[in-house]
Amino acid sequence: MPEKAGRAAQRQLEKMGVEVRLERRVTDMRPSEVRFGEEVLPAGNIIWAAGVRGVPLAQTLSAPVDESGRVLVRPDLSVPEHPEIFVIGDLAHVIDPSTGQAVAGVAPAAIQMGRHVARILRAEIASGESPERPHFHYADKGTMATIGRNRAVASIRGINLSGFAAWLLWSLVHILSLIGFRKRVFVFLSWLWSYFSFTKSARLITGESELRITTPRGVLKEK
Repeated sequence: MPEKAGRAAQRQLEKMGVEVRLERRVTDMRPSEVRFGEEVLPAGNIIWAAGVRGVPLAQTLSAPVDESGRVLVRPDLSVPEHPEIFVIGDLAHVIDPSTGQAVAGVAPAAIQMGRHVARILRAEIASGESPERPHFHYADKGTMATIGRNRAVASIRGINLSGFAAWLLWSLVHILSLIGFRKRVFVFLSWLWSYFSFTKSARLITGESELRITTPRGVLKEK
């Protein structure tokens, strides 16, 4: 996100009662506390939602990885010394030659990577050869992030939006990105109901699930 959009996001979070601490790195987490170096922050609940780490599958490829566990792929998205293996999406650390920076692990980038690899495979299958492969270039169409009800930030080709306008745009883009007319209508109506009814839902894993099976002879329990 551009700095202007970042400041707008910070203001919206602070209006919601969130205390934002910048230029801090979490060095340790323990029961009831979070540590920023020598500083200790007491906490009743700790929810970590910052950053993505590559799945352990990357370690089985014997390929170089970055500090987040993502595979350092070649410009064509193949694994070094293994041109027959491609890595795309969150698991790929690829430098965009047009910007010199690593491509973010977001859905649009993963979709473009998939299409890039598909074009390479289609060309090689059709020709029966392995010509020089084109480099992957990420077409950044903009960045958006939702913060809460009527709150979001968006940066699209130099245009920065925040607040309700950005939130409305974020909602529209996500609905249009869904596959199928029926799914779009269902999600739109579901969001519309949640918006006006102020209902909230969340999926949480709070412990081991318990399976209850009712039979004519009683109730069987299985964890």
